[in-house]
Amino acid sequence: MRFVSWNVNGIRAAIRKGIDGYFTSLDADVWMLQEVRCLPEQLPKDWTWPEGYETHLHPAEKKGYSGVTTLSRIPVQSTSKGMGGTVDANDTEGRILVTKYDGLTCINTYLPSGSNKEERQRFKESWMDEWRAFLRPYLEDSNPVVVCGDLNIAHTEDDIWNPKGNAKSSGFLPHEREWFTQVLNDGWRDVFREQVGEGEKIFSWWSNRGQARIKDRGWRIDYFLLNEAAAARFESIRIERQGGLDVSDHAPVILDLKD
Repeated sequence: MRFVSWNVNGIRAAIRKGIDGYFTSLDADVWMLQEVRCLPEQLPKDWTWPEGYETHLHPAEKKGYSGVTTLSRIPVQSTSKGMGGTVDANDTEGRILVTKYDGLTCINTYLPSGSNKEERQRFKESWMDEWRAFLRPYLEDSNPVVVCGDLNIAHTEDDIWNPKGNAKSSGFLPHEREWFTQVLNDGWRDVFREQVGEGEKIFSWWSNRGQARIKDRGWRIDYFLLNEAAAARFESIRIERQGGLDVSDHAPVILDLKD
């Protein structure tokens, strides 16, 4: 069973840049896209989502902003949006979409960016606290739970090309990294890092500045986190760097679980 998580940096731009080819070549059972930045009526009139998938959109209320979408060729039993709480109770920014299946749950997440603005950093940190609490009950699920998305945090120095130069950057602040450690201590499994081991710098996002994409000077901020039931079925995970060069400033992350 294959899952793909991908911040597409705007689905309309991704369509122009050839995302359809990746829908075909990666051949996932479940696609979880972030930063779709499009209302349904804004999609190109001559384009349709890939055939054979149920498509569940959760756009932001603000046009051209945020939004997540999940595509599934596995029958979806139910969907829910947001996590409640007090930070953005109605999830107006379109950041969480939960799809439930027979014996499986997927949580598609686009965690806010601090954007180097104090107000947004405070929003991000409040959101992080509520998201961690929102996830905690899923750890006890006896069925697999797959959490994925652009979490806008590079956890360790292995997840960023220039840790010293970014020590004061949102997304690599000490307390953000400690929060991520706490999420893993809760019981979530970062199976990519477990697979590649320490000391390997493999990235999923690159700035458009300073030839970062060409020079592979990036951050790993796109993750799959699994509960123990999902981790027991883990087979492999990889980051498809070429997708981050062709289609988006993020690369797709591909997770395979045993059926």
